[in-house]
Amino acid sequence: MTEEVSTAEAEAAFDKAVEAGEVKPLDAEPAEVTLTVGDIKGTISVIDICSQRGAFKGEELEAVGGLRKRFAQFVAQVQPAEEADADPEGREHPEAEA
Repeated sequence: MTEEVSTAEAEAAFDKAVEAGEVKPLDAEPAEVTLTVGDIKGTISVIDICSQRGAFKGEELEAVGGLRKRFAQFVAQVQPAEEADADPEGREHPEAEA
């Protein structure tokens, strides 16, 4: 059996949950979202695994492949810049010490 709940009861339950810290209020500021190169690499891996397992329909392959290609190009573009900035010994600009 389904129990009907009035709007007032639902609002009271929501307010109680907000006070208890179980949920965020509706007008709360959204948390800052971060995305790393590692996240994009992980997405590429997921696409590859799904493709190998036949998870995509034939008509979806072009779109999925295009997305994977753009992600891979972005990683290739960003990764060399990050590696160039990092020194194996942890120094930021090794040429400044020469």
